[in-house]
Amino acid sequence: MGPKAFRSFFVLLAFVLMVLSLPLRAAEITVSAAASLTDALKQIAANYEKQSGDKIIFNFGASSTLAQQIAVGAPADIFFSADEAQMNRLEKNGLIDPATRKSILGNSLVVIVPSDSTLQIKSADDLANADVKQIALADPKAVPAGVYAKAWLTKLQLWPAVAPKVVPTENVRAALAAVASGNVDAGVVYKTDAAISKNVKIAYEVPRADGPDISYPVALVKGSSQPDAAKKFLDYLSSKEAGQVFTQYGFLLRQ
Repeated sequence: MGPKAFRSFFVLLAFVLMVLSLPLRAAEITVSAAASLTDALKQIAANYEKQSGDKIIFNFGASSTLAQQIAVGAPADIFFSADEAQMNRLEKNGLIDPATRKSILGNSLVVIVPSDSTLQIKSADDLANADVKQIALADPKAVPAGVYAKAWLTKLQLWPAVAPKVVPTENVRAALAAVASGNVDAGVVYKTDAAISKNVKIAYEVPRADGPDISYPVALVKGSSQPDAAKKFLDYLSSKEAGQVFTQYGFLLRQ
Protein backbone atom coordinates (compact mmCIF):
# COMPACT_ATOMS: atom_id res chain seq x y z
CA MET A 1 0.00 0.00 0.00
CA GLY A 2 1.47 3.33 -1.12
CA PRO A 3 1.66 6.44 1.08
CA LYS A 4 -1.38 8.02 -0.64
CA ALA A 5 -3.51 4.91 -0.25
CA PHE A 6 -2.29 4.55 3.35
CA ARG A 7 -3.42 8.09 4.16
CA SER A 8 -6.77 7.52 2.44
CA PHE A 9 -7.30 4.38 4.52
CA PHE A 10 -6.71 6.23 7.78
CA VAL A 11 -8.96 9.12 6.73
CA LEU A 12 -11.72 6.60 6.00
CA LEU A 13 -11.07 4.76 9.25
CA ALA A 14 -11.21 8.02 11.22
CA PHE A 15 -14.51 8.91 9.54
CA VAL A 16 -16.03 5.50 10.35
CA LEU A 17 -14.92 5.75 13.98
CA MET A 18 -16.38 9.25 14.23
CA VAL A 19 -19.75 8.08 12.86
CA LEU A 20 -19.80 5.09 15.20
CA SER A 21 -19.07 7.35 18.16
CA LEU A 22 -22.04 9.60 17.46
CA PRO A 23 -25.01 8.93 19.72
CA LEU A 24 -28.01 7.26 18.12
CA ARG A 25 -30.83 9.64 17.33
CA ALA A 26 -33.24 9.83 20.26
CA ALA A 27 -36.80 8.77 19.65
CA GLU A 28 -39.61 11.23 20.20
CA ILE A 29 -42.59 9.47 21.76
CA THR A 30 -45.96 11.22 21.73
CA VAL A 31 -48.28 10.26 24.59
CA SER A 32 -51.93 11.30 24.60
CA ALA A 33 -52.92 11.12 28.26
CA ALA A 34 -55.81 12.01 30.53
CA ALA A 35 -55.47 15.44 32.15
CA SER A 36 -55.54 13.93 35.64
CA LEU A 37 -52.22 12.21 34.90
CA THR A 38 -50.37 15.45 34.09
CA ASP A 39 -48.17 15.91 37.15
CA ALA A 40 -47.31 12.26 37.71
CA LEU A 41 -46.47 11.59 34.05
CA LYS A 42 -44.29 14.68 33.74
CA GLN A 43 -42.15 13.46 36.63
CA ILE A 44 -42.04 9.90 35.29
CA ALA A 45 -41.07 11.15 31.84
CA ALA A 46 -38.25 13.29 33.26
CA ASN A 47 -36.83 10.21 34.99
CA TYR A 48 -37.21 8.08 31.88
CA GLU A 49 -35.61 10.63 29.56
CA LYS A 50 -32.47 10.69 31.71
CA GLN A 51 -32.20 6.91 31.48
CA SER A 52 -33.13 6.37 27.85
CA GLY A 53 -32.18 9.53 26.01
CA ASP A 54 -35.60 9.45 24.34
CA LYS A 55 -37.93 12.46 24.39
CA ILE A 56 -41.48 12.14 25.72
CA ILE A 57 -43.98 14.61 24.28
CA PHE A 58 -47.36 14.87 26.00
CA ASN A 59 -50.79 15.79 24.75
CA PHE A 60 -52.95 16.12 27.87
CA GLY A 61 -56.73 16.51 27.79
CA ALA A 62 -60.05 14.83 28.35
CA SER A 63 -59.79 11.15 27.39
CA SER A 64 -62.86 11.50 25.16
CA THR A 65 -61.24 14.36 23.24
CA LEU A 66 -57.93 12.51 22.90
CA ALA A 67 -59.68 9.39 21.62
CA GLN A 68 -61.48 11.49 19.03
CA GLN A 69 -58.20 13.07 17.94
CA ILE A 70 -56.59 9.65 17.48
CA ALA A 71 -59.67 8.43 15.61
CA VAL A 72 -59.26 11.18 13.02
CA GLY A 73 -55.55 10.58 12.58
CA ALA A 74 -53.78 12.83 15.08
CA PRO A 75 -50.24 11.54 15.69
CA ALA A 76 -49.83 9.54 18.90
CA ASP A 77 -47.69 6.61 19.97
CA ILE A 78 -49.39 5.82 23.29
CA PHE A 79 -52.91 6.44 24.58
CA PHE A 80 -53.37 6.61 28.37
CA SER A 81 -57.08 6.91 29.17
CA ALA A 82 -58.92 7.65 32.41
CA ASP A 83 -61.57 5.06 31.59
CA GLU A 84 -62.10 1.82 29.71
CA ALA A 85 -64.86 3.20 27.47
CA GLN A 86 -62.56 5.46 25.45
CA MET A 87 -59.98 2.70 25.05
CA ASN A 88 -62.74 0.30 24.01
CA ARG A 89 -63.81 2.81 21.39
CA LEU A 90 -60.36 2.86 19.80
CA GLU A 91 -59.85 -0.89 20.08
CA LYS A 92 -63.20 -1.52 18.37
CA ASN A 93 -61.99 0.57 15.44
CA GLY A 94 -58.62 -1.18 15.28
CA LEU A 95 -56.65 1.87 16.35
CA ILE A 96 -54.73 0.42 19.30
CA ASP A 97 -52.68 -2.76 19.72
CA PRO A 98 -54.83 -4.91 22.06
CA ALA A 99 -51.83 -7.06 22.98
CA THR A 100 -50.25 -4.03 24.68
CA ARG A 101 -53.39 -2.88 26.50
CA LYS A 102 -53.34 -3.00 30.28
CA SER A 103 -55.05 -1.20 33.17
CA ILE A 104 -52.36 -0.02 35.55
CA LEU A 105 -54.02 2.61 37.76
CA GLY A 106 -57.09 3.34 39.81
CA ASN A 107 -58.41 6.47 41.50
CA SER A 108 -61.25 7.71 43.70
CA LEU A 109 -63.69 10.62 43.68
CA VAL A 110 -63.90 13.49 46.14
CA VAL A 111 -66.11 16.52 46.58
CA ILE A 112 -64.07 19.70 46.82
CA VAL A 113 -64.87 23.28 47.82
CA PRO A 114 -62.78 26.46 47.76
CA SER A 115 -60.22 26.49 50.57
CA ASP A 116 -61.99 29.40 52.30
CA SER A 117 -65.49 27.96 51.92
CA THR A 118 -67.70 27.40 54.96
CA LEU A 119 -69.88 24.85 53.18
CA GLN A 120 -70.35 21.63 55.10
CA ILE A 121 -70.68 18.58 52.86
CA LYS A 122 -70.79 15.50 55.00
CA SER A 123 -72.51 13.20 52.51
CA ALA A 124 -73.59 13.03 48.88
CA ASP A 125 -77.08 14.15 49.96
CA ASP A 126 -75.68 17.55 50.91
CA LEU A 127 -75.00 18.31 47.24
CA ALA A 128 -78.75 18.58 46.78
CA ASN A 129 -79.04 21.28 49.46
CA ALA A 130 -80.09 24.79 48.45
CA ASP A 131 -76.82 26.36 49.65
CA VAL A 132 -74.93 24.40 46.99
CA LYS A 133 -75.91 26.32 43.87
CA GLN A 134 -73.27 25.33 41.31
CA ILE A 135 -71.19 22.17 41.04
CA ALA A 136 -68.30 21.83 38.56
CA LEU A 137 -67.96 18.46 36.83
CA ALA A 138 -65.94 17.39 33.84
CA ASP A 139 -68.57 17.02 31.11
CA PRO A 140 -70.72 14.11 32.39
CA LYS A 141 -71.80 13.23 28.86
CA ALA A 142 -68.32 12.24 27.72
CA VAL A 143 -65.35 13.03 29.98
CA PRO A 144 -64.45 10.11 32.30
CA ALA A 145 -64.30 12.10 35.56
CA GLY A 146 -67.76 13.50 34.88
CA VAL A 147 -69.11 10.16 33.72
CA TYR A 148 -67.84 8.56 36.93
CA ALA A 149 -69.39 11.34 39.05
CA LYS A 150 -72.75 11.01 37.31
CA ALA A 151 -72.66 7.22 37.79
CA TRP A 152 -72.01 7.69 41.50
CA LEU A 153 -74.85 10.20 41.97
CA THR A 154 -77.20 8.14 39.81
CA LYS A 155 -76.52 5.06 41.94
CA LEU A 156 -77.54 7.10 45.01
CA GLN A 157 -80.63 8.43 43.14
CA LEU A 158 -79.36 11.99 43.52
CA TRP A 159 -78.61 12.86 39.89
CA PRO A 160 -82.05 14.44 39.12
CA ALA A 161 -81.57 16.86 42.06
CA VAL A 162 -77.92 17.66 41.24
CA ALA A 163 -78.04 17.81 37.43
CA PRO A 164 -79.55 21.35 37.21
CA LYS A 165 -76.63 22.67 39.29
CA VAL A 166 -73.90 21.11 37.16
CA VAL A 167 -71.42 23.37 35.38
CA PRO A 168 -69.76 21.07 32.79
CA THR A 169 -66.09 21.65 32.05
CA GLU A 170 -63.69 20.53 29.34
CA ASN A 171 -61.80 18.13 31.61
CA VAL A 172 -61.21 17.37 35.28
CA ARG A 173 -58.46 19.97 35.65
CA ALA A 174 -60.89 22.62 34.42
CA ALA A 175 -63.39 21.51 37.09
CA LEU A 176 -60.62 21.80 39.67
CA ALA A 177 -59.77 25.30 38.43
CA ALA A 178 -63.42 26.40 38.60
CA VAL A 179 -63.56 25.46 42.28
CA ALA A 180 -60.13 26.89 43.07
CA SER A 181 -61.14 30.24 41.59
CA GLY A 182 -64.34 30.34 43.65
CA ASN A 183 -66.53 30.51 40.55
CA VAL A 184 -68.59 27.53 41.76
CA ASP A 185 -69.57 26.30 45.20
CA ALA A 186 -68.22 22.76 44.84
CA GLY A 187 -66.89 20.21 42.40
CA VAL A 188 -66.38 16.50 42.02
CA VAL A 189 -62.89 15.52 40.90
CA TYR A 190 -60.38 12.74 41.36
CA LYS A 191 -58.66 12.62 44.72
CA THR A 192 -55.32 12.98 42.92
CA ASP A 193 -56.41 16.31 41.41
CA ALA A 194 -57.60 17.70 44.74
CA ALA A 195 -54.17 16.97 46.21
CA ILE A 196 -52.30 19.30 43.83
CA SER A 197 -54.17 22.52 44.59
CA LYS A 198 -53.76 24.68 47.70
CA ASN A 199 -56.88 26.63 46.77
CA VAL A 200 -59.32 23.80 47.35
CA LYS A 201 -60.06 21.43 50.19
CA ILE A 202 -61.70 18.03 50.27
CA ALA A 203 -65.15 18.29 51.83
CA TYR A 204 -66.17 14.68 51.29
CA GLU A 205 -64.43 11.52 50.07
CA VAL A 206 -66.60 9.09 48.15
CA PRO A 207 -66.39 5.67 49.83
CA ARG A 208 -64.92 2.99 47.58
CA ALA A 209 -68.06 0.91 48.07
CA ASP A 210 -70.27 3.73 46.72
CA GLY A 211 -68.03 5.01 43.97
CA PRO A 212 -67.48 3.57 40.50
CA ASP A 213 -64.52 1.36 39.60
CA ILE A 214 -62.07 3.88 38.15
CA SER A 215 -59.64 2.31 35.72
CA TYR A 216 -56.80 3.87 33.70
CA PRO A 217 -55.87 1.68 30.71
CA VAL A 218 -52.86 2.37 28.49
CA ALA A 219 -51.94 0.95 25.08
CA LEU A 220 -49.80 1.39 22.01
CA VAL A 221 -51.50 3.24 19.15
CA LYS A 222 -51.34 1.19 15.95
CA GLY A 223 -50.31 4.19 13.89
CA SER A 224 -47.24 4.78 16.08
CA SER A 225 -44.21 6.03 14.16
CA GLN A 226 -41.90 4.79 16.95
CA PRO A 227 -43.43 1.45 18.04
CA ASP A 228 -40.26 -0.07 19.51
CA ALA A 229 -39.37 3.01 21.55
CA ALA A 230 -43.00 3.49 22.55
CA LYS A 231 -43.24 -0.09 23.83
CA LYS A 232 -40.20 0.47 26.02
CA PHE A 233 -41.83 3.51 27.62
CA LEU A 234 -45.08 1.57 27.92
CA ASP A 235 -43.22 -1.12 29.86
CA TYR A 236 -41.58 1.54 32.02
CA LEU A 237 -45.00 2.86 33.04
CA SER A 238 -45.60 -0.49 34.75
CA SER A 239 -42.22 -0.52 36.47
CA LYS A 240 -41.67 -0.27 40.21
CA GLU A 241 -39.97 3.11 39.73
CA ALA A 242 -42.95 4.58 37.86
CA GLY A 243 -45.33 2.97 40.33
CA GLN A 244 -43.68 4.82 43.19
CA VAL A 245 -44.33 8.14 41.45
CA PHE A 246 -47.96 7.27 40.72
CA THR A 247 -48.43 6.30 44.37
CA GLN A 248 -46.78 9.54 45.48
CA TYR A 249 -49.46 11.44 43.57
CA GLY A 250 -52.25 9.39 45.12
CA PHE A 251 -53.04 6.90 42.37
CA LEU A 252 -53.93 3.32 43.19
CA LEU A 253 -51.83 0.62 41.51
CA ARG A 254 -53.97 -2.07 39.89
CA GLN A 255 -51.21 -4.51 39.02
